[in-house]
Amino acid sequence: MTKLLSKPVNPNFSSGPCAKRPGWTTSALDACPVGRSHRSAVGKLRLADAISLSREILGIPKDWRMGIVPASDTGAVEMALWSLLGQRGVDMLAWESFGKGWVTDVVKQLALDDVRVIEAGYGELPDLQQVDCSRDVVFTWNGTTSGVRVPDADWIADDRTGLTICDATSATFAMNLPWRKLDVVTYSWQKVMGGEGAHGVLILSPRAVERLESYAPAWPLPKIFRLTKGGKLIDGIFKGETINTPSMLAVEDALDGLRWAQSIGGLSALIERTERNAAAIDAWVSRTAWADYLATEPRCRSTTSVCLRISDERVTEMGESDQRALVKRMTTMLDNEGAAYDIGAYRDAPPGLRIWAGATVETSDLELLFPWLEWAFEAALNETP
Repeated sequence: MTKLLSKPVNPNFSSGPCAKRPGWTTSALDACPVGRSHRSAVGKLRLADAISLSREILGIPKDWRMGIVPASDTGAVEMALWSLLGQRGVDMLAWESFGKGWVTDVVKQLALDDVRVIEAGYGELPDLQQVDCSRDVVFTWNGTTSGVRVPDADWIADDRTGLTICDATSATFAMNLPWRKLDVVTYSWQKVMGGEGAHGVLILSPRAVERLESYAPAWPLPKIFRLTKGGKLIDGIFKGETINTPSMLAVEDALDGLRWAQSIGGLSALIERTERNAAAIDAWVSRTAWADYLATEPRCRSTTSVCLRISDERVTEMGESDQRALVKRMTTMLDNEGAAYDIGAYRDAPPGLRIWAGATVETSDLELLFPWLEWAFEAALNETP
């Protein structure tokens, strides 16, 4: 197949950190108060603005709390697990790498006695009807490493007595989240909004705050996990008074992304851009003989982290190590050509491709990517030892 000439304007299709918003340059950071304390008036204002703009765009209920926390989405999830679990039994849902990681933390690190693990393999969703909402439940809304998401929240009881703890890092700003069905939601700036890493966001419902103020875990909590003092929520965390020192450059970058989101029409526009991108990938997959989704059920397919497997018989007959080698050749070729960066499947997932389709990606860049995928597949297959 002849090498192509036209390439994506922005070849960044990584699933995290993700592509910057269209038109982004470092000039977006020119107003950043570098060298200033995050506790200064200007620093506090920037942090408070990041929270208030996020609340406005996401439509978070007024009685919910939202805070910026350390260590990306991982830190936000860990804070929730270590601070909230243990009062009652917990159902852990896992169908991809990160969900399985939360299971490991709860079972092996927290070593809780009453844990039910409800899991499924890559490409599938567990039986959600098994969930008991009188217990706490921990789940990812969108499985970034499998391309499988929950289709809705109908399986969560309105009159639940347990808490729902949702890792929504690759869903927030790209999918409609039913806030009244969720009690704890976490995400990071580096996903749908294309921000920088190292910072997470923790969102708490009134029910979660009540749990924090009425229940003390049996284990010690490190400083960066502590959300209460003297049995009361540390309110400053949810007003921009962060637990540890944040990067003001990262905060400025997050603000730039949020202002862009506002300028194009807010959450509905972000979702529309994401779904348009996912539709473009779907159209390409439907006409491409060698590519298919890892997710088996169409309504459970992610619209952000789109995970694909190579379905060509010449490849499926190979062993897994040879399949991984083929994908590695493909992604290396694409990287060397500057046509696509970082689109190999996650290391724990089955061999294949993972293409980010979130709101900061332009559909026109995806359309330019598809011929390059076809070129790389044929070229890599012809190099098979």
